[in-house]
Amino acid sequence: MKQISKQLKLLFFGTFISVMGCTAQEERPNILFVLCDDLGYNDVGFNGSTDIITPELDKLANDGITFTSAYVAHPFCGPSRASILTGRYPHEMGAAFNLHSNSSMNDADNMGIPTEETYMSKVLQDAGYYTSALGKWHLGSAPKFHPNTRGFDNYYGFLGGGHNYFPAKYQKEYQKQLKAGRKEIRDYILPLEHNGKEIKETEYITDALTREAMNDIQIAATKKEPFFMYLAYNAPHVPLEAKAEDLKVFASIKDKDRRTYAAMVYAVDRGVGKIVKKLKETNQYDNTLIVFLSDNGGNFDHGANNYPLKGTKGDAWEGGYRVPMFMHYPKKLGKGLKFDFPVSSLDLYPTFVNLANGKIPKDKILDGKDIMEAVKNNTEPHKEDMIYCLRYRHGFSDVGARLGDWKITRMGNEPWRLTNITEDIHEKKNMAGRYPERLKKMVAETQKWTEGFAQPLWYYSAKDEELWKDGRMPQYNETFEVDMLTDLPTKK
Repeated sequence: MKQISKQLKLLFFGTFISVMGCTAQEERPNILFVLCDDLGYNDVGFNGSTDIITPELDKLANDGITFTSAYVAHPFCGPSRASILTGRYPHEMGAAFNLHSNSSMNDADNMGIPTEETYMSKVLQDAGYYTSALGKWHLGSAPKFHPNTRGFDNYYGFLGGGHNYFPAKYQKEYQKQLKAGRKEIRDYILPLEHNGKEIKETEYITDALTREAMNDIQIAATKKEPFFMYLAYNAPHVPLEAKAEDLKVFASIKDKDRRTYAAMVYAVDRGVGKIVKKLKETNQYDNTLIVFLSDNGGNFDHGANNYPLKGTKGDAWEGGYRVPMFMHYPKKLGKGLKFDFPVSSLDLYPTFVNLANGKIPKDKILDGKDIMEAVKNNTEPHKEDMIYCLRYRHGFSDVGARLGDWKITRMGNEPWRLTNITEDIHEKKNMAGRYPERLKKMVAETQKWTEGFAQPLWYYSAKDEELWKDGRMPQYNETFEVDMLTDLPTKK
């Protein structure tokens, strides 16, 4: 009898552990990460837009947490996306330039994010998540850099830095160039692909990506597996192309570019509404963390509005890399809240992986941190950490760095500026002369950060490549000089 009793206890204990394991597994959320391309800070309703309406995004933001000080790790596309998926600043892995064909280093087989860098998608895939990437990639087109080899079970989209939106138009142009014998065809008109195979799309690209997102949500529900979806809309990135029905919604906007841009944002909003409906239909809505972000600031030259921020896409001013963001997960995070402390897109990697009970490789370097507890408790996650931005230009670098309420900025060869960014979001007053020691300390800390940078693996243009080869870049010593005689505070 004692032996039977012991066996029953072991059986009960094993069953208990098994049930507890299942419960933990079930509690892991789906993660839907929606990334827009070149979306302005003020171009969504939840961030104050008055001419662009985004009712579906606003519902999610208002029922979740809006981040007023969210930053990406670089002020333009490719490097920003690399940082999101690797959890590292792009400069540290030689990826601080956009991939581009106009370089003598145009070796497609070796132009892409190093395979030594483990993407968050791979960690989540290993943790039992069904993973999908939809839309823009821009991280390398060779097989070893392809989404399917970097942790994504399913990929539907285009591998380059952008794409035209209407299939009837771009497919016609593509065929025309093929018949003409063009060896190099711009990636904006190449066929879309599904897991490495060319497909003939028939829908407006934004709508097509929404459709594929809904398909993947259904697949995950059928598999009864948690999912991670990297939904990278290319809207509202150029070319500015919108559907007639969406343009009608914004007929009152007189400026043509702004009107088309608004309609493109609205198409994303419309799509997110359909995706939410699908989540509800498949009973996955309540256990899905939805994160919305832009890859960088809006482009003033193509219809965007970053108000009240200064600057545009590509800048180290706030408008270049401070972006609209929200998290929707009322089950865990609450609703109708604002989070004003600075956060970084680098934080998404550890935050997502920890929510998924994933295991980050021991040798994996991460520059962000898990912010979930800080968000829940409304505490500052980066109290001691600076959030950086550095963009290489021809012969100099633009730099921005924030620590708490304070930000330093150097644009081109202009003097360093110090701003209390919480009081002066427009970056109008230069406080460097009033607080010289604070400026020097922050500049020195930022220069120290650059010590871990790698030589670029590729360059955006032949001019960039020439400057680096001739030793005229990166010139960090000159960039981080502080001339206190010229850093005077702006008069009130």
